[in-house]
Amino acid sequence: MADLKKGSRVTGAERDTVATDLKKRYDGGESIRSLAESTGRSYGFVHRILSASGTAMRARGGPVGTKQSRAKSTRKQR
Repeated sequence: MADLKKGSRVTGAERDTVATDLKKRYDGGESIRSLAESTGRSYGFVHRILSASGTAMRARGGPVGTKQSRAKSTRKQR
C-alpha cells in the first residue's frame, strides 16, 4: 500500500491504489476500524474511500448468529 502520512491528501492514482487495497482487505473481513488503525487514517477517511470505490458495506455490529451468541441466548432461556 502507498505510504499514507496522517493528514496528507490522497489523490489520483495513489487514491485508486489505496481504494483497491482497502476494498480487498475489507471484503476479506477486516473492519473499518482496524483498517483505519493500520493505515494511520481516520474511520471517516476509510469509510469514504470504501464507499466511493463501490464497496458493499456490511451491517453494523459484527457477526450475528455465531455459535457463541446462540449459546449465550440458549443459556438465558433456561
